[in-house]
Amino acid sequence: MTTLTPLRRLPVVSPVPADIDIANSVEPIHISQIAKDLNLSSIHYDLYGKYKAKVLLSVLDELQGSKDGYYVVVGGITPTPLGEGKSTTTVGLCQALGAFLDKKVVTCLRQPSQGPTFGIKGGAAGGGYSQVIPMDEFNLHLTGDIHAITAANNLLAAAIDTRIFHESTQSDKALFNRLCPPNKEGKRSFKEVNKFARLDIDPDSITWRRVMDINDRFLRKITIGQGPDEKGMVRETGFDISVASEIMAVLALTTSLADMRERLGRMVIGNSKSGDPVTADDLGVGGALTVLMKDAIHPTLMQTLEGTPVLVHAGPFANIAHGNSSIVADKIALNGLTPQCAIIVATIRALKMHGGGPAVVAGKPLDHAYLTENVALVEAGFRSAALAAGAFDAVICTHHAHGGKGAVDLGIAVQKACENVSQPLKFLYPLDLSIKEKIEAIAKSYGASGVEYSEQAEKQIEMYSKQGFSGLPICMAKTQYSFSDNAAAKGAPSGFVLPIRDVRASIGAGFIYPLVGTMSTMPGLPTRPCFYDIDLDTTTGKVIGLS
Repeated sequence: MTTLTPLRRLPVVSPVPADIDIANSVEPIHISQIAKDLNLSSIHYDLYGKYKAKVLLSVLDELQGSKDGYYVVVGGITPTPLGEGKSTTTVGLCQALGAFLDKKVVTCLRQPSQGPTFGIKGGAAGGGYSQVIPMDEFNLHLTGDIHAITAANNLLAAAIDTRIFHESTQSDKALFNRLCPPNKEGKRSFKEVNKFARLDIDPDSITWRRVMDINDRFLRKITIGQGPDEKGMVRETGFDISVASEIMAVLALTTSLADMRERLGRMVIGNSKSGDPVTADDLGVGGALTVLMKDAIHPTLMQTLEGTPVLVHAGPFANIAHGNSSIVADKIALNGLTPQCAIIVATIRALKMHGGGPAVVAGKPLDHAYLTENVALVEAGFRSAALAAGAFDAVICTHHAHGGKGAVDLGIAVQKACENVSQPLKFLYPLDLSIKEKIEAIAKSYGASGVEYSEQAEKQIEMYSKQGFSGLPICMAKTQYSFSDNAAAKGAPSGFVLPIRDVRASIGAGFIYPLVGTMSTMPGLPTRPCFYDIDLDTTTGKVIGLS
């Protein structure tokens, strides 16, 4: 077992200081030393400053045939609007395993969007004494992956409207000559996959929207094409937050550069007027998208406060996608991808809320019930004891206050659970079920008694089935605050009917996502956003106020 180089034993302080103050108090190890601890040579990564590096996918070739370690996934109970510590627990556990229990461990986390960083929740580097550092770089631009996604997404959006515009203003001959100019020998080459000169896109069918990585409610619905040169080509559309782009989901699910090129090319942006799906490759832009994403496919290597390694990569919008970091980061860290253990994080605050405590509202002070001991609320929040419900173990953790030391018991429990796997991984449904059968299987696992489909949802299901996409898995787009569609229904509600408002597809990424109730893909800002507290110390150059 290889021992990693711990940064230091953290000098913890009580009460716990602000996250950014803790992060700024620790001098990170040069990232080349973190890479060395992982047996990565300098040919396997590109440095991005002193504390970040891009790990190249070529390292996967050397992992072929390597023995797999244990794959541990971290989730949580239904959260409060403040978040319930999945990232913090992931980091704290890895600090315990690496810095205290002498295990070789890699933390895999998704990259946070700048929307919540400047909005309500703040950053996503963990918290307290269980963080990824440099915390400000982690939460802001990092190595530019989200900016690359934004550029690629908006290039495709521009290509869509430009194609509609030129098809409406040119003859078939003129259009063909411009799309397929002859080469020097007088021969023509044409790169589009399915169509010739005219795609005949139905503007009402377009699902591809522009994106930006900032919360801005006023961009949720906009009108484009109002300039005089656009010749009346006006249509309604809108912006999503960048992490909601299908390109982000593609990045997280891809397995290689070639696979990413294929997935980007087959992304469906809408339909032709005859009902055929129109893809990025039909628009001739798949190759350009891949060029913009060629560096983003490599995960970023960072470190925890206690010097254990972290791979940061991707960050699909969890409300409409799978919300995980990337497959390639997991494969670099481990090679095999079959989980041996799942951790469910349950904070005292969330247990109190689900036990009947007052509403938790982002941006408002917590009620007194959450700041004082209240055993009855916590017990009600449990429903039944975790062990009686079938958990392998239930462990109290204090990693937020004590770093890896506060998660040592969890690390020991995880090790034992991984060594005593009693049954193989079981999926909820087979992929060959119909779209509705898969939706209903998921709904019943939530506690629903049935599913109700809107007219629009029925129409979309029929269309995707006819287009040959019914074999894709389902990713439900719904509120994270309840098993039901009603965010106010706490605990574990049952007997409700789950309403499916619409059904959409991420064909390039490879899943269909039903929309349950109202689901915004562009968050708004609260009355007092997090950016009020963020500033720069112009003497030291350090970021202050980031949470």
